[in-house]
Amino acid sequence: MSTDPTTIGIIPARKASTRFPGKPLALLCGKPLIQWTYERACACQSLDLVVVATDDQEIYDCARSFGAEVVMTQVEHPTGTDRIAEAASNYPTAEYIINIQGDEPLIEAELVDALAHTLQDCGNYDIVTAANELNPEELDDPNYVKVVLNTQGGALYFSRSAIPYRRQPTPSLKNYRHKGVYGFTKQALQRFVALPEGQLEQAEQLEQLRALENGMSIHVTITEDTSIGLDSPEQVPLIESLLKNFTS
Repeated sequence: MSTDPTTIGIIPARKASTRFPGKPLALLCGKPLIQWTYERACACQSLDLVVVATDDQEIYDCARSFGAEVVMTQVEHPTGTDRIAEAASNYPTAEYIINIQGDEPLIEAELVDALAHTLQDCGNYDIVTAANELNPEELDDPNYVKVVLNTQGGALYFSRSAIPYRRQPTPSLKNYRHKGVYGFTKQALQRFVALPEGQLEQAEQLEQLRALENGMSIHVTITEDTSIGLDSPEQVPLIESLLKNFTS
């Protein structure tokens, strides 16, 4: 990979997860979760470099063991975005930073490439992200983050609640589930992490609302990638079955 990277993918990985402690090291089909995600990210054509950002020595050693570039970060970061901002500061030539969640072993490389190209080619947005169509029966599930868009594909709002409220039947209005992958310009990333946590962000526990509250623009790429992340130990058998199908 490039020694002077312009577009980099950073995978934040921390051990102290509330719902799944030690999640990045969980074994799936014999390999740790963080390795699956790293290998998927390395399949992306648009990334000059893929980096794991962690605050844990065991995750650091694990990632180094399978050849990953790793940056050790501070423990105190409140969000994964703050962690990637610290890691990105080690690569001064990087103008575009893609935040790839460490619990996404099934994410499609084509989606990451599409986000990187949108970020590089579209100067009208600070941040790019993705969403896929959501089934109506999933609208009331707070574990699915919903997003509503303007006519140009920009995010209007993200919520754990069902949005928009339908006072009138609108059968042509689609529901979208947000996927937790982001792309930032260097300037947008630096601005984002310098902002204080907002009231909407606190209420919904969704960090992307910090950007919207402060007038930053987010472009949403609609994708057919419906891959899921690993959220709890109970999901391990399901993710393993999907990985077996994915790699067979």
